[in-house]
Amino acid sequence: MSDPVHRDRRRKGRYSSSSAAAASAPPPVPPRLPAPAVDRTGPAILLMCATAFIFAVQDGFSKVLGSEYPPVLVVMIRYWVFALFVTALVSRQPGGLARAIRTRRPLTQIARGVILVLESLLIVEAFVRLGLVETHAVFTSYPLLVAALSGPVLGEKVGWRRWTAIAIGFVGILVILQPGGGVMQIEALLPFAAALMFALYGLLTRHVSRDDPSIVSFFWTGIAGAGGITLIGIWHWQWLAPVDWIWMAALCACGMTSHYLMIRAYELAEASALQPFAYTQLVWVSIIGVAVFAEELRPNVVTGAAIVVGAGLFTLWRARIRTAG
Repeated sequence: MSDPVHRDRRRKGRYSSSSAAAASAPPPVPPRLPAPAVDRTGPAILLMCATAFIFAVQDGFSKVLGSEYPPVLVVMIRYWVFALFVTALVSRQPGGLARAIRTRRPLTQIARGVILVLESLLIVEAFVRLGLVETHAVFTSYPLLVAALSGPVLGEKVGWRRWTAIAIGFVGILVILQPGGGVMQIEALLPFAAALMFALYGLLTRHVSRDDPSIVSFFWTGIAGAGGITLIGIWHWQWLAPVDWIWMAALCACGMTSHYLMIRAYELAEASALQPFAYTQLVWVSIIGVAVFAEELRPNVVTGAAIVVGAGLFTLWRARIRTAG
């Protein structure tokens, strides 16, 4: 038998060796936690503000060219370049052109493209007749029209709060128009009709998004729009003066850049978070209209535009609350 002293030494030896092994072993690896979600709303807002500025500059070029040539010609050339841009862009996406052409709602996609190009035509005509400031003051009503038409077009429920905001917004439009004075009512129908078409385009875009991805809708917007405007604009063809081709190139460059930045912005953040910042275009348009084209910034236009923008922001906020709920 081993004596108690030896047994105690062996026991201590085993304890010390196990303790040393535990001390030399690598520490346990904690479970890998998922990386925290990166909030990219800030960069998206900056992109949207940049987009609004470029859109305002683009509108200035449209006014310059629309004053010298038929607006339908200006829009047609711009859409030719836009169609080439869209085609090149979707060709680099997964599936390429073959995927972009496939749509489950071809008639609706064509209607979207035609409606948007007609809206572009009306807005350029309004720039020439009314100026940038008053055209955009009326055009800012389109979010209100989206809210009003979302019921009959998409079957969405519009509550009394949003209906109240819509009514207040249209009061703002009356302040802008000053019935009996200020903007001529017939001419004011141009930006209002353009806002109506843009609202309908937006609702149809939401409708087709249930079946088609955004890249398909983007492709059809450019192709259908270019085809539709060519049927009308080709009969008004005339060569531009050499210097005016520079203005046209700047217009097309602004169009491609603004659409690309807008796509990037919507990839980084939700549309409901970005849409309020699209109203900054009204600020830039007012600056360009007054500084470059010597337009008058009348008090009723400023007041009415503030009412319309405020009502539009409220409808966007209510729509966001309803979606979140």
